[in-house]
Amino acid sequence: MTVTIGPIKLCVPVLLAPMSGVTDMPFRRLVKRSGAGLVISEMIASQAMIRHTRQTMKMIEKSADEQPMAVQLAGCEPQVMAEAARLNQDLGAQIIDINMGCPVKKVVNGHAGSALMRDEILASRIIEATVKAVSVPVTLKMRTGWDDNNRNAPRLAKIAEECGVQMITVHGRTRCQLYNGRADWAFIRTVKQSVKIPVIGNGDVVSLTDAQTLLEQSGADGVMIGRGAYGRPWFLNQVGAFLKEGGILPDPSLQEQYQLIREHVEAMLCHYGQETGVKIARKHVGWYSKGLENSAEFRVAVNQAENGQIMKNLIDEYYQNLLDC
Repeated sequence: MTVTIGPIKLCVPVLLAPMSGVTDMPFRRLVKRSGAGLVISEMIASQAMIRHTRQTMKMIEKSADEQPMAVQLAGCEPQVMAEAARLNQDLGAQIIDINMGCPVKKVVNGHAGSALMRDEILASRIIEATVKAVSVPVTLKMRTGWDDNNRNAPRLAKIAEECGVQMITVHGRTRCQLYNGRADWAFIRTVKQSVKIPVIGNGDVVSLTDAQTLLEQSGADGVMIGRGAYGRPWFLNQVGAFLKEGGILPDPSLQEQYQLIREHVEAMLCHYGQETGVKIARKHVGWYSKGLENSAEFRVAVNQAENGQIMKNLIDEYYQNLLDC
């Protein structure tokens, strides 16, 4: 299975979902190096991109390990989105992804994200302006629709294809569902049948059988994984191997996981600096250690760590105790 996005060919049809506060450069690099087909940046506000805010420039930092680099943009003004896309292309982005799926109230109230699924005319203007602004492939991520009475993803997908979008990802929920209930993988098939470009299915993939079932029910060309990668940067590689050959790759050993978490924490401290790096690292450390012996007490201690050295000492002590048992 391969996925072709314009001139770019993904030999592994497993993609890391863009997730605010999660898919920063240290995490993307780790997931891509572990075997993912494509990793995508956190959602970036197009207005903030044009203003070159410090936070935004940090969000689009990239490494050679994560090529091809995909940047996701959100916004509600066609020309602003177009300019933000041009800027990212100039900075090395090889794919521009348009966000029309974010359900967060703050984004929707700004008439961006999944709010655009309620205005197909504006959505088409944004897509058209973005595609015309850059020479790299443009992709689109959306939901099945605004609510159960307005599941217009197939129609919007057709509009996007006609405007020049090269790939579409569909999260199998409506905006009004937020992250409640189950993703409707079967509905994604109606989107797949409406276009000729690749369609990627997304939502609730936390196991190998989830990925396989999603593809069977949706007919999609690949799978995008979000929350299933929390604390498991190796999971996308496991999914890729399972879909390709039916093989089941084991999780890394505890020693390997320990080395991975230490490397990840060090990268976050280097990327953000001590104060911010510690705050962001806390949730990742919690995800890595979930399910391990005495992990609840360990997470409490980590969340109280005041600096990076204390956090690393706690990690060393915790994992060494587990390894010695």
